[in-house]
Amino acid sequence: MATNPYFSRGSRSEQLLYEDLIIESLKMYGQDVYYMPRELVNVDQVFDDDVPSRFDNAYKIEMYIENTEGFDGEGDLFTKFGVEIRDAATFIVSRRRWNTSIAPYEVEDDKPFYRPREGDLIFLTLSGSIFEITKVEDESPFYQLKNLPVFKMRCELFEYSDEDFDTGVEAIDIVESAYTYQTVLTLSSISGTFEVGEDVHQDGGTYTMKGEVVKLDYSDPSNKKLYIAHFGATDGEFHSFVSGTEIVGQNSGATAVPTTKDEVQNIQQTAQNDDFQSEAASFIDFSESNPFGDPF
Repeated sequence: MATNPYFSRGSRSEQLLYEDLIIESLKMYGQDVYYMPRELVNVDQVFDDDVPSRFDNAYKIEMYIENTEGFDGEGDLFTKFGVEIRDAATFIVSRRRWNTSIAPYEVEDDKPFYRPREGDLIFLTLSGSIFEITKVEDESPFYQLKNLPVFKMRCELFEYSDEDFDTGVEAIDIVESAYTYQTVLTLSSISGTFEVGEDVHQDGGTYTMKGEVVKLDYSDPSNKKLYIAHFGATDGEFHSFVSGTEIVGQNSGATAVPTTKDEVQNIQQTAQNDDFQSEAASFIDFSESNPFGDPF
């Protein structure tokens, strides 16, 4: 026997009213966040992973945080390797607002984003935290009026791993300059002025080194410093920028010859890598191809 045709389970007018109420509630009780789509730079075809991801856009939109008494997750864990913060949160966004504010401006496989994606980021302005989407629930609440008015995103606190942030939002992009692994070049003189955010390159003979300028320090005119991140060589092998060879700014056209080179690792300020290397150099010959075993 068919259902009773005289009782409606969700007319279009009811669905629109329901969505309007949800949007109004999100604007009243939600939080302003920035949604950042992940752009894959070099996908590993074996593990289907992309380490050097890039985030070039940030879309401001209101979302509701379902957690009412604090973040979910395991909280702060104190281990022998240090402190781990494993906060989690659930964000709710209106489908209609998503389809008008974000979907038209992002394309995947020549089609607009039809929903939020796992791996994308959410910057919560309330706490200044960045969360990574781990699961998108698109059927909750379950067809109450024969439609699905919201997306529910389960997220975990994002762990920065040398990703490239160029969103134009200072509070987000500062993560890159504060925590990325950087090469610091000291310049005695500069022909032109380098720009933050531009790419620089250095000729290595059989390869070319490339990197992005994330910081400039011109406080000492005779020893200006250029901070470069996300660097790599065109031959796919590990190389680094060197002193004594000219570097060139791609946008500014500025040129300079570094006099010294240093490295900055900001993620773990108390790391003892240099101490271990200095101590080990007294009894290990790192010039050998296999310093920890038989040379070959």
